This record gives sequence, structure tokens and C-alpha cells, in this order.
Amino acid sequence: MPQTGLLSNKTALVNGASRGIGAAAARLFAREGATVVLAARTESALQAVTADIPGASYVVADLGDVASVEHAVATVVERHGRLDIAFNNAAIGVPPHPIVDYPEDDFDLVMRVNVKGVFYAISAEVKAMMQSGGGAIVNNSSVGSLIGNPTLPAYAAAKRAVNSITASAAVAYAPAGIRVNAIAPGLTMTDMVDEWNRHDPGVIERIIAGTPLGRAARPEEIAESAAWLLSDRASFVTGAILPVTGGAAV
Repeated sequence: MPQTGLLSNKTALVNGASRGIGAAAARLFAREGATVVLAARTESALQAVTADIPGASYVVADLGDVASVEHAVATVVERHGRLDIAFNNAAIGVPPHPIVDYPEDDFDLVMRVNVKGVFYAISAEVKAMMQSGGGAIVNNSSVGSLIGNPTLPAYAAAKRAVNSITASAAVAYAPAGIRVNAIAPGLTMTDMVDEWNRHDPGVIERIIAGTPLGRAARPEEIAESAAWLLSDRASFVTGAILPVTGGAAV
């Protein structure tokens, strides 16, 4: 029987796959026919998620370390002979601070992981995809990249940089048959959002009040948007920053 899944016969890398949106994406991509390699920093969490996904494997990797990112991509190619699609989901959040009180160490950490990490993940993924004739990449940005964000200014700036990197890579590598897009999720119930709410009680309710659908997203819903952009059904879409916000204005 022919495979009819959205991502049938694709080899996929999902980084930041040990929890939240990344774990949901890894499960979804596998259900849609992909062979999935999960990457994240915490091996025990990776093991737990991978155990539930038929045919999946994992590699321990830190998106904030260029050599580690390159190793993850090389591992996918070594195991499966190619890399077809990649979801750059891994990111780090820090406690909310206004610009005037922002700790330099927190700023450097956010930029190292959320900007530099994505930049060099794309670099390694593009090199691998060029070897097999093309592919597709989706970067996880944020609705915070599209609006002013007074409590998370470094995180928002980093995600806006991801949008720029996405657009640049899309133009640069379209001739090689590589599409590069990003999703910009609105409020999504993840551990990072729970941590934000602990530092800023009530932030979840305030954001929901401004969301026309009247609720936060589930990680699985965000994963669905990434899956479509990575699939051949989005074959003429590249350089897009797709808001997935429940109707919240951007």
C-alpha cells in the first residue's frame, strides 16, 4: 500500500524535542510517515519521548553549541543517509525583565541559543540537504517577534532575528530546492509559559483575554502548522513567517 501521510518517506530532525512543541512535533511527524530523529540536551527526557514513537531515535545535542548542532545533523545523515526536513524548535527562556534591568548574562544566553543556535542549525541542515537534492526547514519563532514585548525584550528580539534569518536563508537556498519558513506561535501551554506565569502571575489569563479564540494553543496544534510547512503540500511556500495565534492581532 502506498504511504499517504503528510510526511511520508521523509527523514526528519526535530530539535528541542524532549518536551512541549518539539515532542508533539516528533510524534506528529512520525504519525504522518516520517522517520524522526529527536535532539535535545537531556537524554532521560529524550529517551522517554522516543520510546513512544515507532522507528524514532535520538541524539543528545545543545542548540547553543555549534559543534553539537553539527553533530546532530551529521548523526541523522549517518543513520538514514539523508536529511529531508528539519524543525528548529529548541529555544531558551529567562525570567521577564524590562530593558533597563536586563541582566547581561541572561541576554547573552538568549542570543546564543535562540539566534546563534538557529543560525548554525540552518547552516548544517542546508549542507546536508544539498547532498540529497533539497529539503525543507521550519524555524519556531514567536508572536512576540511581531509585536512590542516589554517584559521579554531579549526573547522577542531573538525571535525577530530568527524571522530575518529565515527570510535570508529562504532566498539564498531556494535555487538548491530548499524551502525555509517559520511559524510564530501565540500563547501555547508549555513548561516555558508555566515558568513565565510563575514570575508574572496572571499573564496567561491576560493573553487569553486578547485572543479571539479565547484560549491558549496546545503544543499539538502548533506542531500541525510546522508539519504542513515541511510537507510537499507547501511546495511553493518559502520565506514565510506564519502567525499561529488564535486570531490575536500581530
